[in-house]
Amino acid sequence: TLSSSSAASDVYKRQIQGQGTSPQAWKASRRLAQVADIDCTQLVPEGCRAVIIAPHPDDEILGTGGLLQLLAQAQRQILLISVTDGAASHPGSRYWTPQRLSIVRPQESADALKRLGLPPNQVQWVHGGFPDTGVAAAEIVLREFLKTYLQPSDVVFATWREDGHADHEAVGRAALTAALECGARAHEIPIWAWHWASPEDPRIPWERARKLQLDKWAQARKRHAIQAFASQLYEDPDTGHAPVLSGTAVERLQQPFEVVFL
Repeated sequence: TLSSSSAASDVYKRQIQGQGTSPQAWKASRRLAQVADIDCTQLVPEGCRAVIIAPHPDDEILGTGGLLQLLAQAQRQILLISVTDGAASHPGSRYWTPQRLSIVRPQESADALKRLGLPPNQVQWVHGGFPDTGVAAAEIVLREFLKTYLQPSDVVFATWREDGHADHEAVGRAALTAALECGARAHEIPIWAWHWASPEDPRIPWERARKLQLDKWAQARKRHAIQAFASQLYEDPDTGHAPVLSGTAVERLQQPFEVVFL
């Protein structure tokens, strides 16, 4: 999901570099421990559809692999929107060329969704075809694109608008605006924030945070689904560059809960 080495940095220096904050540090976080639980059916009431908006193929699993399972169990309809095809994750690689990635990464997502055990009749999947690492430049177009799919009764889940990756932030902004203009509810999912933030970080909107608890089976299925993203989990056979998703990054996203910002 990290598609550019220039990820994002602003005055807060939300940089995606190195190994980031350790999973052990998050497990010891006082603020994270105090985050209240919320039930999936509270987030998406009966009669509402859940709309998951993923910047890249894998963000839907990394951020909401547990939520997707809970939604399926609650028999909610799901619309998954993959904004880009993730073709820019390996710049300069002669093996993982943009053309190959544009084919392989959506296939990895399809495999991952099967591994979660989602019933096909509950999930509609839309591919946006926006340029990987270029979503911010197309943000207005994306907002209008999303509005063609959203309904007032939808509950939207998109990456946090301050997540630290330019595509994630642009998707968050576009999704929140589109939902507001359509009368839908919208929530945000942190993904790369777990990398750059510190365990008690005041930049995290703790007052808006809620936890979705995952049982051991949901955790196991999410772990199995993440393993579908081979292009992101292994070093580049051409350049020898380290995996896009390090073992530490994956471990951070495999807690026994997922966090949503209301």
